[in-house]
Amino acid sequence: MKRSNVSNNVIRRLPRYLRKLDDLASKGEERISSDKLGRQMGLTPSQIRQDFSCFGEFGQQGYGYNIDSLRKEIGQILGTYRGYSAILVGAGNLGTALVQNFDFIIEGYSFLGAFDVDPSVIGRDIDGFPIYDVKDLGPFVREKKVDIAILTVPRHAAQELTDTLVASGIRAIWNFTNTELEVGENGPLVESIHFSDSLLVLTYHLAQLDDGEKK
Repeated sequence: MKRSNVSNNVIRRLPRYLRKLDDLASKGEERISSDKLGRQMGLTPSQIRQDFSCFGEFGQQGYGYNIDSLRKEIGQILGTYRGYSAILVGAGNLGTALVQNFDFIIEGYSFLGAFDVDPSVIGRDIDGFPIYDVKDLGPFVREKKVDIAILTVPRHAAQELTDTLVASGIRAIWNFTNTELEVGENGPLVESIHFSDSLLVLTYHLAQLDDGEKK
């Protein structure tokens, strides 16, 4: 499967495709054309075909795409069948909500548990997954060779815990701390989620609508 010279914009659309295909499959749909898929996702058929052509040819002329096959292909591209392991660092409201609303096992990830500093939650669990003392974070990551850490701690604690994760060999960090992390030149991959960015994009478009109404 070719992956060379794939733009970041294409990569970021792949989860959208997978989510839409999951929805279609849940409704019993078996196939879909690029025209219909484009209308439902607000994309042009040519954009969809170009995106998929970055990784191979998945559709058939006159038939469209087999939904189940395309879901598997995109899942393979995104690495969801590789069984990457993940942990949660910060078992507060946000971290707990992520674990409760994202089924790691169904999505192909091996979720190993959570870490926190609060004695009242250490030893308990989130949806059956244990919550460990954050003091054990480094040894756990090294022993289990954890791939991904989901970081949902307060900003003041983010860098110190990041340093622990980096020193322990973590390969990737899903960062929800609303601060930029320093991981070094050869450090792990970092995907930072800034909720305020989405809100600001929304208010930008809202302002555009308001400005248009005033003309």
